[in-house]
Amino acid sequence: MEAFLNNLFYGIYPYIALAVLAIGSIIRFDREPYSWRSGSSQLLRRRQLMWGSVLFHIGVLFIFFGHLVGLLTPIVLFDALGISHGAKQLLAIVAGGVAGVMAIVGATMLIHRRFFDPRVRKASNFSDNMVILLLWIQLALGLATIPLSAGHLDGSEMVKFMNWAQGIFTFRAGAADYIADVHPIFKAHLFLGLTILLIFPFTRLVHMLSAPVRYLWRGGYQIVRSRRSMSHG
Repeated sequence: MEAFLNNLFYGIYPYIALAVLAIGSIIRFDREPYSWRSGSSQLLRRRQLMWGSVLFHIGVLFIFFGHLVGLLTPIVLFDALGISHGAKQLLAIVAGGVAGVMAIVGATMLIHRRFFDPRVRKASNFSDNMVILLLWIQLALGLATIPLSAGHLDGSEMVKFMNWAQGIFTFRAGAADYIADVHPIFKAHLFLGLTILLIFPFTRLVHMLSAPVRYLWRGGYQIVRSRRSMSHG
């Protein structure tokens, strides 16, 4: 039974989450383009929003790309560059820990603002509240894995997760077996992360996929004329 659940949650569920993420995001962008925004209540408690948002976004972006590069870069490449598993593990602990603390402090400020300011609370919906709470729990679980990772400075645990992630993305059979015996906190962190990807297309998180890159190739400049010049034109 344990082997079945491990394969279900970490061998099958990742494909469900990734498929819903990709297809759901495309459908939402096609059918509801005007909902593709963060919907920020930035006029309310702006100072707290600014600090919380900056800390949260910098921390989360650093963590996201750190996980992406750390998990999906082939192990042989690190070996070829002379980067030992232990050194990579230590870097992940230190850099991930700093980014995680930044992100969870920012998330805590945003949660406090959202739940304890009557005006912000009134402007929020269930989806907004659920997402920020799930992200806070995910960050807390991530930080909780640091002491466990510190007990495996040889990088052995890290290699298990790299093999699992690369096995999933290359459709390798038995990928879930790599993490069958890892600590439950790691498994909870992975499961919640996959769940966040699953609900991603149905929340305000979709705005993370948008960036103002169109301005890089915009041909001309916007002409702005004052009301006085228009009246004399």
